[in-house]
Amino acid sequence: MKKYTYYIWIVLAITFTCSCGRETKSTQEENAQQEGSSLIEVTREQFNSMKMEIALLQEREFDHTIKASGKIDVPPKSRAKVTSFIGGYVESTSLLVGDKVTKGQPLLTLESPEYIDLQQSYMEIAGQMDYLESEYERQKTLFDEKISSQKKYLEAESNYKRAKATYESLRRKLNMLHINPSQVEQGKFSSSITVYSPVSGNVTVIYANVGMAVSPTDVIMEIIETQAMHVELAVFEKNAFNLKTGQKVKFTVPQIDSQVFEAEVSQIGKSVEGNDRVIRVYATLDTGTKQKLLTGMFVEAQLIADSRNTLSVPYDAVITEEGNRFLLVLDSEKDGVYTFRKTLVKTGERNGDWLEIIPDDNTNANIPILAKGVYDVK
Repeated sequence: MKKYTYYIWIVLAITFTCSCGRETKSTQEENAQQEGSSLIEVTREQFNSMKMEIALLQEREFDHTIKASGKIDVPPKSRAKVTSFIGGYVESTSLLVGDKVTKGQPLLTLESPEYIDLQQSYMEIAGQMDYLESEYERQKTLFDEKISSQKKYLEAESNYKRAKATYESLRRKLNMLHINPSQVEQGKFSSSITVYSPVSGNVTVIYANVGMAVSPTDVIMEIIETQAMHVELAVFEKNAFNLKTGQKVKFTVPQIDSQVFEAEVSQIGKSVEGNDRVIRVYATLDTGTKQKLLTGMFVEAQLIADSRNTLSVPYDAVITEEGNRFLLVLDSEKDGVYTFRKTLVKTGERNGDWLEIIPDDNTNANIPILAKGVYDVK
């Protein structure tokens, strides 16, 4: 009899435990539902003073993005380092960093005795050319008629061709220095030369001061063709198959402003570089954006891999509590009182300041929600 009584107590204990478990679980679910549908009231005065805003829950374009970083730059052909073919002393310059210049515009003047020596050498050889050519033609005729020896003919030919080579070489040097050879042949020498801009753009660096000596290897100034400005990005290898030309790029310059700029992928690198395993991606900019940016600026970017329409709300409009997320849905507006229903929602991906809302029976398009000022009432 005692044995049976013992078994009965065990069965009753198990039944009571299961019943309590079901009751606890049921109570938790009921509490979650009640919490997900509780009402919050806000007076019109509170609403206005806290600058709250109500907006409709509606579909918007939601982007799947690839994160990248990089800088504003220009192609190598659009970045010019200005040098002089022959050294000299800076005679004058009127440019400042940031000045806009056009291709062929005078940048500065240099002076040096070497320029006079070069012109003198050219004038001397130019004065000999007529005589040497004439002597060469005469010796050639005499040799052809077997009047003169081959030795004299070859000597005249050698002198003429050597002088001609020197003449052409000096003439080309003068042209490179923008000194007119015809003026030199007339005895008009110049002790200074003008250095001209090789490209159109903006002066970014000036190394020259008046009176400073510069050698042929010295960079006098740098000019960047700003119209060729683009965004150069580094994208990780894992995203290689999601890249394609024509993709939109949204980027910011975090050190300066939070303003979002746009670009378009124009070229994708064909190799993976460095220990970080990145691919170089280049994106073009429109004219208006180029005017606001400077080369060398660091950027943080997002390449838009694809887009889809989905319900979304401002991220700050969502209340997060114990892993659950809620929206304050407008239930009624009566007698100067706004009544909001705290509604449990399912969320998806975050895209910047927006959060995806997965539709269900309680959340769908065109439902009015408290979009701004949520943290003042929760």
